[in-house]
Amino acid sequence: MASKPNIAIIGSGFAGFGASHALSGEAVNATIYEKRPVHGGHTSTHAYVDGYLFDEGPHISFTEDKRLQELFADSIGGTFERLRAYVDNFWQGHFIKHPAQTNLHGLPTDLIMKCIRDFVEASKTPVEEAKIGNYEDWLLAAFGETFARTFPMEYTKKYHSTEAKNLTTDWLGPRLYRPSLEQMLVGALNEQSPDVHYVDHFRYPTHGGFVSYLNGFRDRANLQVNSEITEIDPVARTLTMRDGRVAPYDAVVSSVALPSLIPMIKGAPDDVKAAAAKLACTEVVLVNIGVTKPFIKDAHWTYFYDEDICFARLSYPSNFSPNVAPKGCSALQAEVYFSQKWKPRTKPADAYIEPVIDGLLKAGLIDGRDQVNHTSTIVAPYANIIFDHDRPAAVKLIHDYLDEIGVAFCGRFGDWGYIWTDQAFKSGENAAQKALDRLQSRRAGAAVVGSHSYGGLT
Repeated sequence: MASKPNIAIIGSGFAGFGASHALSGEAVNATIYEKRPVHGGHTSTHAYVDGYLFDEGPHISFTEDKRLQELFADSIGGTFERLRAYVDNFWQGHFIKHPAQTNLHGLPTDLIMKCIRDFVEASKTPVEEAKIGNYEDWLLAAFGETFARTFPMEYTKKYHSTEAKNLTTDWLGPRLYRPSLEQMLVGALNEQSPDVHYVDHFRYPTHGGFVSYLNGFRDRANLQVNSEITEIDPVARTLTMRDGRVAPYDAVVSSVALPSLIPMIKGAPDDVKAAAAKLACTEVVLVNIGVTKPFIKDAHWTYFYDEDICFARLSYPSNFSPNVAPKGCSALQAEVYFSQKWKPRTKPADAYIEPVIDGLLKAGLIDGRDQVNHTSTIVAPYANIIFDHDRPAAVKLIHDYLDEIGVAFCGRFGDWGYIWTDQAFKSGENAAQKALDRLQSRRAGAAVVGSHSYGGLT
């Protein structure tokens, strides 16, 4: 009897486990290879001896896909928090509800007037008819000069590490809400405004941090940690690991970031390597802060626009689950962004701890440094895709090459797109199907060759 074909899955984040889940009922041997000693990838959770848990960035599940909701709930035994999202912004001493464009109430009167005046002027030309060559053009057309330059264009420099003119617009989706004039006026004149943020409710594991969503999938998967792949040979169909192990494969699924994946592939052409080198992604220094204060504020995360506050976003993990911090304490996580292409990091990660605490003090979120009882940092070299003008052509060239050599790519960093965890999981499922289809096609080809070689009929 012929042995089952081996499908290798590189990376153990949501995409990798999505692929493993999709293959679980198939007649194949699927193995997940993870270079770290723990699973989870970009969705991993870091546990500290003092009782704090910090995810590798703020991750939540807000999918409306019922199938995925049930899958994720089953994976953690149904023990999750269901929360109504509250998001706000901090600008020059003001906390305002998100999105800022529909919540200008409480800001300086002259700023509100200029924002509304410029919005009216910009609205004379529909965005669909405006000349849009980059993200800056879109912001000016959508919101007008004052709002665009005061809020999203400043945030872009902090979050994407570059100016809006250097970005395309093919990543926006529902992320930036464009209000009607009536909505803008209501939010300027009233303290309370309707909720229009694209995240309404979300779910988060009650225990163990976000990575717990993978518990059930992990138990059912063949996972090999401490297995860093250093070479993929698409001709011999082998994986070589840093410790010298060599594993054969019949098909491969990869969620590895494309700039790291392409150099691994034996025989990758120079133009594909050059394309991979053009891809830009932010690196994030996550500064974790624990404080002896049981409640900070009611938000789940806050966007920060001020240039003199080093972090772009601050999340409040204790508001996701009460079990991520010791009793009577709160957890906060700040995101400080860099990129090799636009804004390289020049200091060690720990150098940002004190500036983050300075920002917390400035915003009035903590009362003094004596409240801080935990500090740590996590560096994620791949955080958010930067949708600059080099991206479209480079990604197409790379993806075409990977299709040609039979490497099924998936996940945020394999697709090289701005996708959420549920989309990453489905991306893994789709990649698994591509791998199965390739196996089936190869078998069919082998059957044809075999029948010809023995003089049979096809």
